[in-house]
Amino acid sequence: MRAIVDTHCHLDFKDFDADRDQVIDRARKAGVARVVNIGSSVAGSRRSVELAKQYECVYASIGVHPHEAASVTDAVISGLESLAKDNRKVVAIGEVGLDYYRNLSPKEAQVKAFERFIGLANNLELPMVIHSREAESDLLAILKGCGRRLKGVMHCFSGDGRFLSECLALGLHVSFTCNLTFKSAARLRETAARVPAERLLLETDAPFLAPQAQRGKRNEPANCAQLLDVWAGLLKLSADDVARITTHNANALFHLGIEEPSVVAYPIRDALYLNITNECTNACDFCVRKSTPFVKGHNLKLERIPSVDELRRALGEARGYREIVFCGYGEPTTRLETVLVLAREMKKNGMRTRLVTNGHGDIINGRPIAAELAGLIDKVSVSLNADTPEKYAELCKPKFGKDTYNRVVQFIKSCVARGIETEVTCLDADGVDIKRCEEIARGLGARFRLRSLGAVG
Repeated sequence: MRAIVDTHCHLDFKDFDADRDQVIDRARKAGVARVVNIGSSVAGSRRSVELAKQYECVYASIGVHPHEAASVTDAVISGLESLAKDNRKVVAIGEVGLDYYRNLSPKEAQVKAFERFIGLANNLELPMVIHSREAESDLLAILKGCGRRLKGVMHCFSGDGRFLSECLALGLHVSFTCNLTFKSAARLRETAARVPAERLLLETDAPFLAPQAQRGKRNEPANCAQLLDVWAGLLKLSADDVARITTHNANALFHLGIEEPSVVAYPIRDALYLNITNECTNACDFCVRKSTPFVKGHNLKLERIPSVDELRRALGEARGYREIVFCGYGEPTTRLETVLVLAREMKKNGMRTRLVTNGHGDIINGRPIAAELAGLIDKVSVSLNADTPEKYAELCKPKFGKDTYNRVVQFIKSCVARGIETEVTCLDADGVDIKRCEEIARGLGARFRLRSLGAVG
């Protein structure tokens, strides 16, 4: 079953007093592995902590909603700080922020309280769960002026594309509730489609905002599962991808104790990838290896290099996938013989194969390798990344020196000449002439695909 995380609900509210155990049981059965219960008042924060003690799957966030900002004093902040320090399952500060829609507390009080909570989050080194409604300008000004890059999530996002871009630039995660399923939410879905999967969290905001099929009824964490297909359609991923990625995001942000072991074979969309090595002959400035071992929610940091038999077992039947891809967290042609052995077996079983490579295979193996790939590899994706040898050296820092770019170009030519479907990819990095990259690819007889800096998988 897909494991998902409801990162924002209010199980401490009286709406759940009559059947809280059953609500949590339904959530588990729907695949909800963790629930972050959000404190929205001092009393609510205490209740949130008690729920986290009572239920293994529940974690707590503590804070005071902007509606009650006028009640936030130094004593309140001190009390919440003690509450967090005394309870290991307190994983965030929130829900805090600004709400100028209802203005139940004066704006000045809201701003002051929010600034206090930013200070508390900094002191405790906890992420923030942020509420913003018709207060984008003031909220962004406060966040930009706080003097450090905060971790946190803009919950129940309701802003426009500009506000989304600003939130992402600040390093925040973003979450949308089940209102994404509303018939009237077309514009909200258009904005949601712009969220990078790596910054997305799932939430229900239960008991509020039940999905379209249950409009007017109480929402609950089990309904988080109804968001998977919506997000799959918006982000052009599978529902399993969305579940895995958002669970990793929540686990990384809130430290929820979910184990994420490394993988050898890993699905993304309708392809199965083989992670055969972590060794690479480039040291690219932009490489995901410099920031995280995770790609689309998969942990690719191998504890050891897998054997051919281990790779076979990881592949299993491998039925139902459009293609099998040699890729992973390193350069697969450093294990060319392994690639050839497995590809030969796959072709016997009628499987389509693809090799994702930096194009160094000829240099690594001391011979032209395209002839060996032909007939076994259906498609080669080569990361050219730049339009000149100088820019390539600057971006990719190849271990083989200045002539590496020209050798990559020669490898592309060889693949095309051998009748292998060949794709050249380049980055939209500063200083790269994208038009020239495309011209180079077309001139070599290859297809061209532009990749976005920071987007992997």
